[in-house]
Amino acid sequence: MVKLSPTSLFCTLLLWCLQGCWGAVTVTVTPRVEVMKGDSVTLPCSFAFSGPGPSSNSIVEWFIDEGEDSRKRVAFKQLSGSGGQVDVDTRLTGRLVMGEDFSLSLSQVQPEDERRFHCQVTAGAAGVGQGATELKVFFAPEKPEVKLSNEVISVTDSSSSEVGLCISRNGHPLPRLIWYKDHAPLPQVSDPTATTYMVNSMVKEASGLLTVHSTLYLQPKKEDKDSLFHCRVEYNISGGMVDTKDSEAFTLTLHYPTEHTTFSLPDFEFNVMKGDQRVQLKGNAGLLTLDSVTRGDAGTYLCDVLDFDANEEVKLDRQLELFVHYLNPVMITPAGPVSEALGGSVELQCKTKASDKHTLHWKKGSTVLSQNGVLSLKSLTFSDAGVYSCVAAVPSVFGLHNEANVTLTVSGRPEIEAPAEAFVQKEGDRVTLMCSVQGHPAPQFTWTPSGDESVTIEGNTVISTAIVVASGAVLTDGVTCQAANDHGTDSKRFLVSIKKDIPSPDNGASDRAERQQGGSSGVVIAVVVCVLLLLLLVAILYFMQKKGKLPCGKQDKKDVATGEVNNDIVVEMKSEKANEEAGLLNKRPVAEQ
Repeated sequence: MVKLSPTSLFCTLLLWCLQGCWGAVTVTVTPRVEVMKGDSVTLPCSFAFSGPGPSSNSIVEWFIDEGEDSRKRVAFKQLSGSGGQVDVDTRLTGRLVMGEDFSLSLSQVQPEDERRFHCQVTAGAAGVGQGATELKVFFAPEKPEVKLSNEVISVTDSSSSEVGLCISRNGHPLPRLIWYKDHAPLPQVSDPTATTYMVNSMVKEASGLLTVHSTLYLQPKKEDKDSLFHCRVEYNISGGMVDTKDSEAFTLTLHYPTEHTTFSLPDFEFNVMKGDQRVQLKGNAGLLTLDSVTRGDAGTYLCDVLDFDANEEVKLDRQLELFVHYLNPVMITPAGPVSEALGGSVELQCKTKASDKHTLHWKKGSTVLSQNGVLSLKSLTFSDAGVYSCVAAVPSVFGLHNEANVTLTVSGRPEIEAPAEAFVQKEGDRVTLMCSVQGHPAPQFTWTPSGDESVTIEGNTVISTAIVVASGAVLTDGVTCQAANDHGTDSKRFLVSIKKDIPSPDNGASDRAERQQGGSSGVVIAVVVCVLLLLLLVAILYFMQKKGKLPCGKQDKKDVATGEVNNDIVVEMKSEKANEEAGLLNKRPVAEQ
């Protein structure tokens, strides 16, 4: 793992400055290399110097990305030496060879080898240069297999029934399953309230390959008994091409009630007027059935009873004017599927023709988005991806409606939802973390540190679940989830903490009792202090009176007796001492002269 300290960062900046002053290294690599799983691949690296030549200790090193903002060296070779060396204890050890031409060869390529490889040249005064190669690993999935449901499927059911499960195993990158009915793809709908929808999931095998599942739910009509269904897997191959494999076709066994009852009638002859000519039609026991009626079937129909013995006054013919309402197929512009980048915009239009006034509604699921045949979507988010339907209807004719669908795909770099903090009882426990991501194409996940991983898909959200050990490093630094696709990467750190014990109710009661007892003791102490202060004040006053410091002694009373007063105000204060002594000796106090 490469982590730059402040000192290393300063040295790197200084080296860049020296490169600008002295020279530079230009490294050339192949930006993208594609390989099939299990094959060998060679990543070339060449370089050139401008300015001073390389120093004697110049070195070429290969690194691989290892999680967020970190990478690990896997091989190196001195420019002046012979034979490259491979680092030990890396995920590629034992399968790597570094050639004399500084290229990196990897054998038995596996899906987890899909990552970015960096060739770095460090040449002293000549400078430092590097280039990155993106390694892409491909493997074709197995032919899809359909397992039909054992449920009884009835056309009278008010909810959708499970039709079957389609499985395609061991593919890379993530394949896509599509259901077909009569060679036409069914809309990719995940809303369980829809009449036709799919539930998709994905499992990451121990080999790193991906197995995809899709369960089809359908609310059938009677006509579906004659329809052919199959499942197709669509997957990417090298060179930006897309290939497919189809499952075996199958039909549905449907249950439905009796619809018609007939009885015998006299023979009839049916005709229809085509301009001025009568064209005879074939009926059956007085019943004329027109299959797959079109607007060309409109006109005047005549029914004649073939009964030559009937009374001449009895009218044996009738005519009927048949008017056929119609609604043309809905045309969508642009025709799907439509792909747009995150934050972009798209405008969808639909139109049709009908025999009467008609309406056009754009819908996603059960939500109506537009009622004029034009749907404008701006500032696209991942939640805008999905199947949009344009529904046309003739309000004056009950049941006359038609619709067409278009699938919108929103592509962009992954976006990870903010993670919640996880807790364990103690260090060393295992903890389960879920990394929920939106992004297209489906991202690849890297957990640091790694653990037991699995991936599931829920609608437009891809969820990677990792079970890791809550080591000391995990409790300190957390766990990092990184999601990456062709448009970029995103990462979030999951915090893991030890759960703190909550005091029991008894302990809480004890604490409250102690606090209450402490409060009562404080009140008692306060009262005692106040009493002592009051007694001290009385003692001070008494002492001052004894020493003659207070103007309430005998001298004052003599002054009053002699009439020496101020401002004609006379104040007489008596000492209580004589009374106290008299009380103690049962004597009356002696009056002062």
